[in-house]
Amino acid sequence: MNLKEIKEMLQLMSEHDLTELEIDKDGLKVKFRKGGSDRIEMHNVNSRSVAVVPAFSSAPQQSLPAAIASGSEVLPSNVVLVKSPMVGTFYGSPAPDQPVYITTGSKIKDGDVLCIIEAMKLMNEIKSEVSGEILEVLVKNGQPIEFDQPLFKVKKA
Repeated sequence: MNLKEIKEMLQLMSEHDLTELEIDKDGLKVKFRKGGSDRIEMHNVNSRSVAVVPAFSSAPQQSLPAAIASGSEVLPSNVVLVKSPMVGTFYGSPAPDQPVYITTGSKIKDGDVLCIIEAMKLMNEIKSEVSGEILEVLVKNGQPIEFDQPLFKVKKA
């Protein structure tokens, strides 16, 4: 486990207001626990060592379009927002040299792959849960995204 992965885990804890996170990766078990004070403890479960690091404040996040971020946009009953199930990086195609999965106007079916979200070096395919037409792609390729952030507007079929 490298420093970047540890920082990403601490960022996830901070963003989602978690007080404890336990990871088992490649035989290494690590437990992060946020105490009542402004510190986060990191326990290596295998060796029972403890490291205490200062908690950090998260930097201001990039704002979504104002109407979506404030929740003031009212959508017709046949339009749904497909939201991100995780924090990560948005990719619209399976590889940089391949075409995007969908664009505005694309017809989709339940189960179609809409995009990939990279989280902690894992590529996660995001599949549609509705059939219909893509009205708008709300994020850009390579953009960092948050949990529950709107990715697409879909007009249900």
